[in-house]
Amino acid sequence: MRCQAGLQFGSRFAGGMMPGQVVDFLPEAQIGELKNLDEFAGILALDKWTGNANGRQAVFTRRQRERRYKAVFIDFGYCFHAGEWRFEDAPLRGVYFRNDVYREVRGWENFEPWLTRIETMPEEAVWAVANSVPPEWYGGDQAEMEALVEKLLKRRSRIRELIEAFWKSDRKPFPKGGMGAEDGGEEGWRGGRWGDTMRVN
Repeated sequence: MRCQAGLQFGSRFAGGMMPGQVVDFLPEAQIGELKNLDEFAGILALDKWTGNANGRQAVFTRRQRERRYKAVFIDFGYCFHAGEWRFEDAPLRGVYFRNDVYREVRGWENFEPWLTRIETMPEEAVWAVANSVPPEWYGGDQAEMEALVEKLLKRRSRIRELIEAFWKSDRKPFPKGGMGAEDGGEEGWRGGRWGDTMRVN
């Protein structure tokens, strides 16, 4: 395929070239030792907001002579349902395939500061990002881009609802977040550790 002249998109290479510096799977023990394990909650909020129709992808990197890995989140190609720019929400879409990464989630506080930043992001900030995308990258259909931004702005109020749907799924991803009967079940989620910030539409 011959490339066209103009602005191009590039991704930063994750990790180094030596064996073991970049891996796509870690044993459970090493998952628990990740430097940024908490960021899986943040990326979940982002994926639910943007309607990631794929599973959450990540690789794990470390520098030479380091023992602990860091998660690097990759492959956002299925946000907005890939090139279709639509949203088909389902509890298990946009989530990582292993519950290990969510085991420390106890309440909405574990989704901070990412969740509140998305919910309170100024509209002009979202529009500025959209306006920075070269029109030739999306066929120059300004009306379609404007419609996408409007949908994203409206979806900010639904992120908690979408995360809650994941919690209530058969995956049972948050064992410390009021899942068990001893924690009060759904009431433990809504009225206990999760406080009064749960939005029910």
